Amino acid sequence: MPKVTVDGVEIEVPQGATVLQACELAGKEIPRFCYHERLSIAGNCRMCLVEVAPGPPKPQASCALPAADGQTIRTDTPMVKKAREGVMEFLLINHPLDCPICDQGGECDLQDQAMAYGRPFSRFDENKRAIDDKYMGPVIKTAMTRCIQCTRCIRFSEEVAGVPELGMLYRGEDSQITSYLEKAVTTEMAGNLADVCPVGALLQKPQAFESRPWELRRVPGIDVMDAVGSNIRFDVRQRQVMRILPRVNDDVNEEWISDKTRHHVDALVRNRLDRPWVREKGKLREASWSEALDLFAKRLKKAGANVAAIAGDLLDAETMYAAKKLLEAQGSSLLEGRQTGLTYDVSSLAAINFNSTIAGIEDADVVLLVGSNTRWEAPLVNTRLRKAQRKGAKIFGLGPEVDLGMKVAWIGNDLKLLGKLPKEVADAFAKAERPAVIVGAGALAANALGAALGLGKSLKLVRDGWNGFNVLHTSASRMAGLILGYAQKGGIADIDKAKPEVVLLLGADEVDPARFAGSFKVYIGHHGDNGARQADLVLPGAAYAEKHGTYVNTEGRVQRSERATFAPGEAREDWTIFRAVSDLFGSPLPFDRFDQLRAKMVAEYPQLGRDGLIAFDWSPPKPDAKAEGAVVYPIRDFYLTNAITRSSPTMHVCSEELVQGRRVQEAAE
Repeated sequence: MPKVTVDGVEIEVPQGATVLQACELAGKEIPRFCYHERLSIAGNCRMCLVEVAPGPPKPQASCALPAADGQTIRTDTPMVKKAREGVMEFLLINHPLDCPICDQGGECDLQDQAMAYGRPFSRFDENKRAIDDKYMGPVIKTAMTRCIQCTRCIRFSEEVAGVPELGMLYRGEDSQITSYLEKAVTTEMAGNLADVCPVGALLQKPQAFESRPWELRRVPGIDVMDAVGSNIRFDVRQRQVMRILPRVNDDVNEEWISDKTRHHVDALVRNRLDRPWVREKGKLREASWSEALDLFAKRLKKAGANVAAIAGDLLDAETMYAAKKLLEAQGSSLLEGRQTGLTYDVSSLAAINFNSTIAGIEDADVVLLVGSNTRWEAPLVNTRLRKAQRKGAKIFGLGPEVDLGMKVAWIGNDLKLLGKLPKEVADAFAKAERPAVIVGAGALAANALGAALGLGKSLKLVRDGWNGFNVLHTSASRMAGLILGYAQKGGIADIDKAKPEVVLLLGADEVDPARFAGSFKVYIGHHGDNGARQADLVLPGAAYAEKHGTYVNTEGRVQRSERATFAPGEAREDWTIFRAVSDLFGSPLPFDRFDQLRAKMVAEYPQLGRDGLIAFDWSPPKPDAKAEGAVVYPIRDFYLTNAITRSSPTMHVCSEELVQGRRVQEAAE
């Protein structure tokens, strides 16, 4: 390992490290604009200048200079100070004095570094340059006169998002960054462009002029828009979540989130259920909590053990556990979480887990996607696959051809191919050291899990230190629900055959309204969506941002989300509704507080009490290995997949423009 001296302190640095990284290892802060840890090196802002010997007698860009044995690096000399002040002076030549009205104000890299490294004056007397704002889509607002041409956005769109639609035009002071033909950037991760922008040139359009950073209280949370379990942060003002930002977790989402995760936030205050409703003569009417709970208790008493619960896609483990205890008190075990009708074998959770792990899939050298549109089902897994491909991995796909933002060799859309893979695929897997198969929701719906498991042995997916068999779920509640027993052998059809008198729809908005026609349906959820429309009794619950919760993502990682705010109106946390009704029919649940509920759940299911990955034993079942027919991807519209997103004006605008291809004109246009 090379040894370098930074400001008189000798340290060892990893082979291949840059001078900037060496300085950071020594505890020195190096200013930068164009450099980003997760993007390629550009070296064009020149803010990270340091003095290096041996070398020319001038400052050098530390981000692009490899650290070499014997180097002496100085970060605090008069030459470095003067150079940084000069660079900052040039950067501020054309930058407008927009700080009082800029949404980036208060968390702007340019502000911070101008205060730390800039001069208190400018010597520039010429005319200022101005650039027209660009249109980049429904989630990005532009103010391009503020742009300092750091090119972070260009590199992010090409390297991470896989959509090379941003670029730079012209030269010198006329240079400007724009999207291709000034059209919308067609990526599901466009919001991250504003995160990587170090100035206020790219901003979040849906949150423009809504709040200031110093007004907001920060609460850590877990995303429920898909099964990845991205680490997020709720920024809250008073009782409203104003915005959602990513938290860094290298094992899950790195520091990115999808636009659906980021911009559904406006739906948390729209179309909310904030009081109980009872259906009479085919119409819902408002009711008091006492009336609604009395009716609920009477129906439960009358039904006895003939009660079922259907868990929705956004539920936390505590809510499902409380509902299970309520049904157990009734003598029922009719629980199901696969509300759209999936029936795959759940006898071994390792066989339906993302065993390579989300971070580990980067190390695969051959990947076969079976019925999975990863770009829509899990955008943060798709970015990992892109990284794997950039390292040299081959990606094959079985299913309808879609644009995944990377080169995929599609082998057809007939599940019979799982029985005999094309020679090109078989040869690639035969040479692979870390082969992987990803089974998506389309394959699960076509009952292809058994055939995919058959590949595990023939392709040697499981070997020392590597398990390449992966199932990619789309529901945030799926893995926790399966651990808690929310699965019948024949899926939701088994519950339908049992003809339950009472069905609890726990935020279950994707259930076919034709099911349970003769049952009394109780909907416990947070938005007036499909579930509430078919229910006979509607009880307002809390959305995921309004309660503490435990979630298990598609790789079996246990994570916890905190409550950011309180549910609106008379809405209550779901578990308190079960606790209250259990009192009314004489079998009170054994917990009165949330901490007691979580302690009971962890005592019964210890794996839900540990942070991090659950260790599932690899003991796959042997279901029917025959599969045939075409795959149909279940997600038809990335932006409208659940009750929250369907209540979001921003998500509807994104859907119209980016999925349906209709430009939504704004009032000023």
